[in-house]
Amino acid sequence: AVVSTQSTGFAEPAAYVIATAMGKAEAVAAQHSDAVVIGADTVVILGNKILEKPLDAEDAQQMLTELSGKTVNVVTAVCICSAGARNSFFVSTEVEMAVLSRDMIVRYVATGEPLDKAGSFATQGQGAVLVEQIRGCYNNVVGLPLTRLTQELEKMLSIP
Repeated sequence: AVVSTQSTGFAEPAAYVIATAMGKAEAVAAQHSDAVVIGADTVVILGNKILEKPLDAEDAQQMLTELSGKTVNVVTAVCICSAGARNSFFVSTEVEMAVLSRDMIVRYVATGEPLDKAGSFATQGQGAVLVEQIRGCYNNVVGLPLTRLTQELEKMLSIP
C-alpha cells in the first residue's frame, strides 16, 4: 500500500514507522511482561510517499514501476520493551534502484517474492538484481538493522 506522508498525521515518515513498531512491540509486551520484546517495521520512502507491503500483484507492479531508476530511503524502526522500559530508534538506508523493464517487473512479481515486502522488493532474494547500489546498512534494507539493534540491546540490558 502507498501512503502519503501528509495523510499519516506525522510530521516525518520516521515518526510514522516508529509508531507502527511501538504498537507491535507494546501489544506483545502487554501479554509477556517478563520478556524482552522487539517490534519492528520497515517502509520505503519515495518523495512524499511511504511504500508499505503491496496490496496485491498489481500494486507490486505499480510500486516497482515507480521505483525504477530512482533512489529511495528504506527506513526500519525498532522498539524494544523490557521490564517496563521502552527504547525506540530508526535506521535509514539509501537504495538506488536499477532501471527496470516492464518484463523484468512482471517476471519478478510472478515469483511472489515481493508480495510481502515493503516497496515490493527483497534485496536478500531474487530482488537483489533490482538494486543498483546500497548506501548504509544492508541488514536494514532486509528488515532489521542488526548492528544497531545489538548496540541498543546491550545498553538497555546493561550487557558489558
